[in-house]
Amino acid sequence: MRSDATDSGADTGASAEVLAALDATRRYLLSIQREDGHWCGELEGDTILESEYILTLYFLGRQNDPKVGKAAEYLRRKQLPEGGWAIYPGGPPEVSASVKAYFALKLAGDLPDAPHMARARTVILAQGGIDACNSFTRIYLAIFGQTSWSDCPAVPPELVLLPEWFPFHIYKMSSWSRAIVVPLSILWATKPSVAVPPELAIAELRGGETRVAPKPVRSGREHFWRAIFFTIDRALKAAERLPANPIRRTALRKAEAWILARLQKSGGLGAIFPPIVNTIIALRGLGYPLDHPTLLSQVDELERLELEDDETLRIQPCFSAVWDTALAVVALRGSGLPEDHPDLLRAAGWLVDREVRSPGDWQRQMPDVEPGGWFFEYENEFYPDTDDTAEVLAALSTVRFADARGEDRRRAAVARGAGWQLGMQNADGGWGAFDRGCDNEILTWIPFADHNAMIDPSCEDITGRTLDAFERMGFDRAHPAVANGVRFLATRQESDGTWYGRWGCNYIYGTWLALRGLQAAGVDLSEERWQRAASWLRRHQNDDGGWGELPRSYEDPSRKGIGPSTPSQTAWALMGLLSTGDVDSSSLRRGVRYLLENQLYDGSWQDSHWTGTGFPKVFYLRYHLYATYFPLWALGLYEDTRRESLACRESRPAVAVAEGNVNARGIAEGEPEPSASSIPADMRPGPEEAGAP
Repeated sequence: MRSDATDSGADTGASAEVLAALDATRRYLLSIQREDGHWCGELEGDTILESEYILTLYFLGRQNDPKVGKAAEYLRRKQLPEGGWAIYPGGPPEVSASVKAYFALKLAGDLPDAPHMARARTVILAQGGIDACNSFTRIYLAIFGQTSWSDCPAVPPELVLLPEWFPFHIYKMSSWSRAIVVPLSILWATKPSVAVPPELAIAELRGGETRVAPKPVRSGREHFWRAIFFTIDRALKAAERLPANPIRRTALRKAEAWILARLQKSGGLGAIFPPIVNTIIALRGLGYPLDHPTLLSQVDELERLELEDDETLRIQPCFSAVWDTALAVVALRGSGLPEDHPDLLRAAGWLVDREVRSPGDWQRQMPDVEPGGWFFEYENEFYPDTDDTAEVLAALSTVRFADARGEDRRRAAVARGAGWQLGMQNADGGWGAFDRGCDNEILTWIPFADHNAMIDPSCEDITGRTLDAFERMGFDRAHPAVANGVRFLATRQESDGTWYGRWGCNYIYGTWLALRGLQAAGVDLSEERWQRAASWLRRHQNDDGGWGELPRSYEDPSRKGIGPSTPSQTAWALMGLLSTGDVDSSSLRRGVRYLLENQLYDGSWQDSHWTGTGFPKVFYLRYHLYATYFPLWALGLYEDTRRESLACRESRPAVAVAEGNVNARGIAEGEPEPSASSIPADMRPGPEEAGAP
């Protein structure tokens, strides 16, 4: 911890301390910037990644690869004291993750009577054993002969042949489910198998306790569709016993072609771990030899995700390069780095170079919209997303190139990105992540949909982030997209004042971004309904001055806002309070003090708990740089807000200013706003810029 921290009850108005912290963090972030201008911190997921990696190596005949032993050692170190494996730190044992880890360790050579394996087995059986695993886990186990294919839900490749108007077409699914399901359908149809010696089998994980889960409250519509899907599932499995038919061969060819087309300009299918692994197994199921260049390319993409040290090997789910770079630029600018700082311009140029300029799956719903936007990873041309695009637009809107070419390219990319983002707005006024109108609830009741990620509806956090980006580009609150976004956020606010966080944990994240978006849109946040959110944040501040929330709140809303303090969640809460007009409350000062006292000597911070969300209730993440650029951003915003507040009080002691009724552009109520336009004039490309690469 920093040695210059003062007493926790002291006034943090001593700007010198905050400025020193900002300077230390700026120096740290710039010191880890890559040579070409980008940032990419480690992205950490749960042990399902290492378990499936071991299974994949075994599937490829590489069971003696030293990497198996290192990944197994990582699994052992992540085992909970009671015996199972959790999907986030501080969480309970999760049966699917635990079964996979146990099986992977047996394949790596761990004996079933070893103490750690015995503990794991006890926990797994108490949770229901193999029979309690989710669909995707059962399919993996079927490949290795540890369960029957009849126990797995049907994932027929004929899905790719359905007409696009059909409710269950692949383009009605979320992009990430689509990328998982298409190769999975090949896998289900071809049923590749690996012989496992009897001593490595996991029959001992059968016969666990029969767990009678409480019956969920279901609507008549859900009961109806679940019954329909159950009938279809049984029929499809019965049809599998019939001789091969031309339709199946046609479906497999089309599914194969679909995958191969999306391996271009990508870091593997979808540039994320599960589709890459499924693709490798699917290609083998189609008969690709182990030395086939396409299969080897996907193995290479998988191995790029490795992080290896002397004793262990862990796997990242993907790379977060574009996301980290955009957030770092916004945080550095917000902390006072000038708009033409050379390091920021290197980062901006790197981002401009990664603008999407070719069609992707998103175009199915908006064929007339020009390609634009940004993806999350190093390369993923088919799948730009609105969350990354909004943050990149915010980042590029804060910098200025001195040279005309660089500035023209920046403005052209921003204009195209804004046009793409506008096109992605849903009818309800919000934004989903990868597709427009992907909200057919029926898909969530398909038997293989228990990964809780079949649809991609509008979410509060992306909508708030988009409104913030639009304000930075000059969109005012009269713009239809902004007005509709505000309407969406207003309808999604919960009774206690909070908003759900889809992509960050959880209500602290969603509430911060909703408030920031509303503030950017010019909404008067002094009104009681918005101040309820500020009151909720203050009530959930921990005794140490920070804020925290564990992923448990996704399953148990009574746990919302509850958890050990983390720097990133503390920063979110502080920025949420600042958005509501709070400039110097004791809660705000205590939060700032928490950040100052927990800053490390190198200027960074560390989150001891995970604050990122992949799929609620299923998969969570730790972004290693979240704990640095969010506190940097929050402290910079705090210092700017206090400075502006003091200046306003000295020059304009009006009630509107004293009460914080000044919008994000510093315009007090009653003053004229900029005029509305579809895309503000100062960010539209001229004719010579429109075709800039």
